[in-house]
Amino acid sequence: MFSLILVVSAASSCAAQKNMALSALPSDIRTQVEAALSAAHIGDTDRSRIVEAIGNDASAFALLFHEVRDVMKKDPELLRRVDKSVALPANFVPSDLVKLDGVFPYVVSKKGMQLRAPARDALVRMTEAARKEGETLVVSSTYRSYDYQKTVFERNVKEMGKTEAERVSAPPGMSQHQLGTAIDFGSITDEFADTAAGRWLSANAGKFGFSLSFPKGMEAITGYRWESWHYRYISPAAAEMQERFFLGVQQYLIEFLAELPH
Repeated sequence: MFSLILVVSAASSCAAQKNMALSALPSDIRTQVEAALSAAHIGDTDRSRIVEAIGNDASAFALLFHEVRDVMKKDPELLRRVDKSVALPANFVPSDLVKLDGVFPYVVSKKGMQLRAPARDALVRMTEAARKEGETLVVSSTYRSYDYQKTVFERNVKEMGKTEAERVSAPPGMSQHQLGTAIDFGSITDEFADTAAGRWLSANAGKFGFSLSFPKGMEAITGYRWESWHYRYISPAAAEMQERFFLGVQQYLIEFLAELPH
């Protein structure tokens, strides 16, 4: 009985601390944030850290919250959740895909690659900035259709077995590449992290709205091993929100946003 009282007391204490940390938010935002954080698959420790970060700068969070909600309203697909729990339909194809061929500051590893227009425009801005600092960004993979991802995944299963294949590639319908906003850069190997381009992206991609999808040491959270080369365009506002309030973890941000009322 005594241990049960302790558990209930601890839970009540955590809830009280959470409510207190978020009390500086406007009431309409606070209600949405509390519900979304409770529904998202975020561990208690990390959820507490997120709540603390929001509470420490509630006014800045509220401004970013409105900006990100505007992004979601104008472009519902941009921050759509896609992972091992939430899949896209086989017939999902972005309506605004554009080819990367042409004269641009980035380099493409092959012709015919495509991105959604907002991601391509952001890529141009980012690669122009990189060029000014002496770095060239090589785009190695972009949009993949459901059928193309099916081929990739089945090949990996055949070569390395299903368990390992699921660590390094997404089953069809579960790949961010199908959204048309994900880019693989450079060599698509772990060595990319230590290249000049890899270091530049790590330091600067967020300024242009790109976010590393699968950080090191986060496989239990993201479902995939570290991929230093895989970035997803989520908008500058969302990238800032992720970095400042969601521990720099894209998966946490996307799950949180997916739980907000539409």
